[in-house]
Amino acid sequence: MVELHEDEFSRTDCLNCANCCKTTGPLFTQKDIERISKHFRMKPGEFIDTYLRLDEENDFVLQQVPCPFLGSDNYCSIYEKRPKACREYPHTDRKDFHKISSITIRNTAVCPAAYNIVEEMKRRLK
Repeated sequence: MVELHEDEFSRTDCLNCANCCKTTGPLFTQKDIERISKHFRMKPGEFIDTYLRLDEENDFVLQQVPCPFLGSDNYCSIYEKRPKACREYPHTDRKDFHKISSITIRNTAVCPAAYNIVEEMKRRLK
């Protein structure tokens, strides 16, 4: 999977799509919240109140999508500080890929690169 991921992302420019940022929201870990709130010179609680909510699984997620940090040019205004989930998306280069295969299948509906990676994997397995 790492090889398929690297091959696909050598051809794919996420700035041409940004569908992940437009349609889904990442989980925010406590470290993410602390790092990003510090970037904005906000207290973590203020950052949470402004941008986040607790989902059904008690995880912090964005209050709304598209992501409020996504610009009209598809650039992320907090790219260097972005959440871990954003840095790792679409998670197709994980060594333990088999443990998150259901997430990858869902991501194929959002991310053209994830779709291409799964299709190439299927092709190679035939």
